[in-house]
Amino acid sequence: MSQSGDLSGQPVVEGASTLATRAAELWPQAVTPGALHVVSTPIGHLADITLRALAVLRGAAAICCEDTRHARPLLDRYGIGTATLALHEHNEASMIPRVLERLRAGEGIALISDAGTPLVSDPGARLVDAAISAGIRVVPIPGASATLAALVACGLTPHPFTVLGFPERKGKERENSLAMAVRSPHAVVLFESPNRLVDTLRDLAAIAGQARPVAVARELTKHFEEIRRGTLEDVAAYYEAVPPRGEIVIVLSGATAAEPTEDGLRATADALRAEGFRPRDIVRTLMDEHGASRNLAYRLAHDT
Repeated sequence: MSQSGDLSGQPVVEGASTLATRAAELWPQAVTPGALHVVSTPIGHLADITLRALAVLRGAAAICCEDTRHARPLLDRYGIGTATLALHEHNEASMIPRVLERLRAGEGIALISDAGTPLVSDPGARLVDAAISAGIRVVPIPGASATLAALVACGLTPHPFTVLGFPERKGKERENSLAMAVRSPHAVVLFESPNRLVDTLRDLAAIAGQARPVAVARELTKHFEEIRRGTLEDVAAYYEAVPPRGEIVIVLSGATAAEPTEDGLRATADALRAEGFRPRDIVRTLMDEHGASRNLAYRLAHDT
């Protein structure tokens, strides 16, 4: 997920510009020749970069950037002079063949997004797919992720989880994407812009109920970082009164499965029996699909 804070405004750290050089000296083979390196970069705080990432960015033949202007503060801070190439959704078709040609020639190329881990609601997937199809090695360089930062601090059960990214903005597509989020039995991560946050929380509440737990993480790792936890109704009301700013990650709690009732299970067993299911098949269906205990499923399956 792209994060667009004022990175250039962070305090200058003495010696930061030498870290990339030192990292490259420690790991002189950080860059694999002829490989595409998918490099995670900070989502806000410039210290959140790994030494391996610095070594790769310094040693690569070129860095493919979502926005070369946005990448410049990070590269300048660490004294990285590697050439940059703009690669985004509007020029991918023309740029990908050129990048593949360089990779085939044995150059090690890095790919970064504006911030965080590339491809997660960011451009780059088409280049990675093209590289794999061409038999080119893709090397992940892990690091900062807005998704994981929000999950570990949200106060909700973080695993398993599903990342749905930005919900659709309107129409049936939006209804379907929000309904998918609400139906999930585990945590769902959504991204949203500040001006649509309240509407999205209200729309989720209309489907899931106002009491569904949620956490909204805003400006993660930056000076004004905030994590607001509560129900959909409470958090929506807060941001309605205090309009949000910055990059936003929503973590919605998973749906709680309703406990099966004996009357409901009996009705299901009767329906299965009427369809010709054998008792052992009814037992298995009641247990696997409806959460019935073995003893209750056996009794209902044989209760004629």
